[in-house]
Amino acid sequence: MTKGDDSLKLVNLRVTYKNAPIHVLEKFAFKDVNEANGLFLGNHKIKECVIVQTCNRVELFVAIQNQLPQEILQKWVSVTELSDSLVKYIEISEDYNAFRHLLSLTSGLESLVVGEDQVLGQVKRAFEFARHNKHAGSYLSLVFSHAIKTGIRIRNQTGLNKGSVSIGSIAVNLAEDYFDDLQDKNVLVIGTGESASLIAKSLTKRHVDFMVASRTYERAKSFAQTAGGKPIKFEDALSSFDNVDLIFVSTTAPYYLVTFDRVQTGMTLRKHGMMIFDLSNPRTVEDNVASIPGVKLVNMDQIAEIVDRNMRHRQHEIRYAENMIDKEMDRIDTLFRKMKAEPFVVSIFKRVDEVRERELRKAIKVLGAEFGSKEYRVLEHLSYAIVEGILSTPMNNFRKEIGNYEKNEELLSIISRIFNYEER
Repeated sequence: MTKGDDSLKLVNLRVTYKNAPIHVLEKFAFKDVNEANGLFLGNHKIKECVIVQTCNRVELFVAIQNQLPQEILQKWVSVTELSDSLVKYIEISEDYNAFRHLLSLTSGLESLVVGEDQVLGQVKRAFEFARHNKHAGSYLSLVFSHAIKTGIRIRNQTGLNKGSVSIGSIAVNLAEDYFDDLQDKNVLVIGTGESASLIAKSLTKRHVDFMVASRTYERAKSFAQTAGGKPIKFEDALSSFDNVDLIFVSTTAPYYLVTFDRVQTGMTLRKHGMMIFDLSNPRTVEDNVASIPGVKLVNMDQIAEIVDRNMRHRQHEIRYAENMIDKEMDRIDTLFRKMKAEPFVVSIFKRVDEVRERELRKAIKVLGAEFGSKEYRVLEHLSYAIVEGILSTPMNNFRKEIGNYEKNEELLSIISRIFNYEER
């Protein structure tokens, strides 16, 4: 967004479902987002950081100073202990391209299901988390605030999310196609996060009864009270596969919950088949479960098969949304030009204030000891008023013009020469 040795630059590094299969994508996930933020910010050239991590993407937005994006990439590799062979999956965008990507992300254009609303909430929470923990400052606050507002406005002014479906409802749709009728099936939802709540919403809409389990029973009870379902103990859920027809797993557990042995044991006691959806990141269903006779395993990679159809249905709205993003890019360009001018304005005021204070001390010295505290305060306030009166109007006009002036660098150069300004 901004140039110059002391200016901040926006950089986005990301791995998404678009360029990495789920088993590769999950390797890039940060086990502890708060700790990861701290590690990135430990580099003094990384000033601010926001991590957006979902089942379909792991994205890093940073405001950096005097650092190459490749250095951040290597930091990511070291934090997650990745092998160098996986670096090829990381995409990098800088400045305007990075911000445009963020606008597309909050608008739903980057989602597996185009226009879905879930990602907007995920970006909001990632930003609020970073801001609350002081990982994001004024620079990324401006970036994310505008991106979130744009995402909301695009959804309100286009039909991009009208009739769109979440990953959860897609999974339920696929299950309904597989079984024909879900109302006579025993359904289990493992997990109590946002994806699980969307699954619960889709099941409830179809009047399908289901059980819900979480690693703590209290969490399952709380989820059931708000999203529906019958809470059961986690241990009971994992030992009841002989009596379950359909399982949705959507957790953040760092290990396999649905194992080959558990499913195979359950299937030996069943007469009918079983369908399992693994919507977790990292995955929590062992791959070889799919080899068990009678078991249909569906993961995020397979759900992606319906994306092309979703895209075709929304081409008109996508173009409309992209035009709105183009206009927003023009506005954010103005804002960032103004931001670039602000250090200059602050520096000029500081330098002039140094002159004011020096001349005030000289005047007080000339006036001598008989000059009292009351007279000193009057003279000091006068000096402040003179500085403010002289500088405020030209500096405010400068802020305004820098946002509208096409030759931004030229204007900065002119004003710098007038004030004999040098970056410190």
